[in-house]
Amino acid sequence: MDRIRDQINATARRVPTWAVYILCLLPAPYFFYLAVTGNLGPDPVKPLEHKYGELALQLLIAGLCITPLRQHLGINLIRFRRALGLTAFAYVTFHLLVWAVLDVQTLGRVVEDIIKRPYITIGMAGFALLLPLALTSNNYAVRKLGVKWRKLHKLTYLAVFLGGVHYIWLVKGIQLEPLIYMAVILGLLALRLRGRKPSRIAA
Repeated sequence: MDRIRDQINATARRVPTWAVYILCLLPAPYFFYLAVTGNLGPDPVKPLEHKYGELALQLLIAGLCITPLRQHLGINLIRFRRALGLTAFAYVTFHLLVWAVLDVQTLGRVVEDIIKRPYITIGMAGFALLLPLALTSNNYAVRKLGVKWRKLHKLTYLAVFLGGVHYIWLVKGIQLEPLIYMAVILGLLALRLRGRKPSRIAA
């Protein structure tokens, strides 16, 4: 186990962060191409919207995995957390734009849906939480905000949770996949809380 962990850490140190950005963003133009060429079905807008939203949630969950991996397994991928967070925000933005511009199409209906449809309200709340996190995910903001930066970025936990609720609520009926996502999110959040307990007791 130690050998595998050390090999993973050594490989991670050699991987440039720009490669992670490219790898994470590659599905965006690919799925857009599939939509334009009719490979996402006769009505490609909804599948494209859902693909972008699902990728956003997957990347947010991946970012949530980084601290438990380091705490419990000794796997250090911390240098990729910013890339995962920013590409997740990019997919949330793509998801929102496809919904607003290609699906709903008018500003009045966008506002009406946000107010009247609870799952959209929750989704927009998650986007609103991610916006300041994306804007402050740079070295200047980290230096300027200091300790406040860490406190601000704890909003990620709530944003991921709201993303899971949004996914469960938007599907029709009880479906297994969104429930699995939510179970993973709750499990990762529980691991983070469990990992903090010893330091609080010691304090």
